[in-house]
Amino acid sequence: MVQRAFAAVPTGGRIAAGQSVTVTVPATSANLGPGYDSMGLALGLRDTLRVATTEEAGVRVTVSGEGSESLPDNETHLVARTILERWEALGLRPAGLAIHAENRIPHGRGLGSSAAAVVSALLAADALVPHAVRDRLDGADATFAEAARLEGHPDNVAPAVYGGLTLALQEEGRTVSIGLDLDDSIVPVVAVPDVELSTHRARGLIPASVPHAVAAENGARVGLLVAALGGRTHLLLAGTEDFLHQRFRAEAMPHSASLIAGLRDAGFAAVVSGAGPTVLVLTAGDEEARRAVEFIERRAAAVPSAGNDGENGVSWRVWMPGVDRTGAKVEVH
Repeated sequence: MVQRAFAAVPTGGRIAAGQSVTVTVPATSANLGPGYDSMGLALGLRDTLRVATTEEAGVRVTVSGEGSESLPDNETHLVARTILERWEALGLRPAGLAIHAENRIPHGRGLGSSAAAVVSALLAADALVPHAVRDRLDGADATFAEAARLEGHPDNVAPAVYGGLTLALQEEGRTVSIGLDLDDSIVPVVAVPDVELSTHRARGLIPASVPHAVAAENGARVGLLVAALGGRTHLLLAGTEDFLHQRFRAEAMPHSASLIAGLRDAGFAAVVSGAGPTVLVLTAGDEEARRAVEFIERRAAAVPSAGNDGENGVSWRVWMPGVDRTGAKVEVH
């Protein structure tokens, strides 16, 4: 589907107090190996955002779960900032805001936490505008286009909005996303380390250009990946081999790179999730997924508490979150 660029709907109206909305948005894993900056998968792990408009001026933010000890509690919070900017673009005067973010998506781990925040904020903002304005908005497609513009990573935003497996890109001022076939047998496993990595730092390690032959090889792997995820699961290992970004980022996440190498040597289709450092394993069925979990847990248990192997001092949370096929959900109260 081709998305139009976001257009403001000037009204000069005011957001009414006394409204509330709940939005849930799934975690996402981008790249999936060779699908750099284009492919993404929605995972069955959701953040929940509750927003109420109040008579009292100002913005109050509370956070539970991931980021509760570090995120701001005022209008500088990403969700609050996005809501207020959205209303300003629509020519609306805001009411007071009471925001509660229940975060289950780890931050700074390559699981789309910022995409989830921006998508949930835009959906909440649009749900609270006057009906005359809401009727002129373009629904999920416009949300995707605007979130991609704000967040900068359509490969994360597309599965957050639509769910499932997506392909996304931006060209000539347009944002494009299509859903791809995803076989029911695909079971993702994620291993989340207790260290963060900024997307900015991870991107800074990637060279500005690569040889033509490398780009051609990566393109071939993307084709294999699409076939593998669509049902030809015997191609998962070959289809997840990347030539554009993972090897360059390895120095910034040696524990993740080491785990991925071990998993791949054992026959598991392991990749970096997004910019990392979370490790994503794409498996064919519950049995293979359980074996991948056991492999990661055995490997983690075997790493000594002191040493120089690069993995030292890192612990892992290992989940089988499932695939989210529905995308963002909005409930107006």
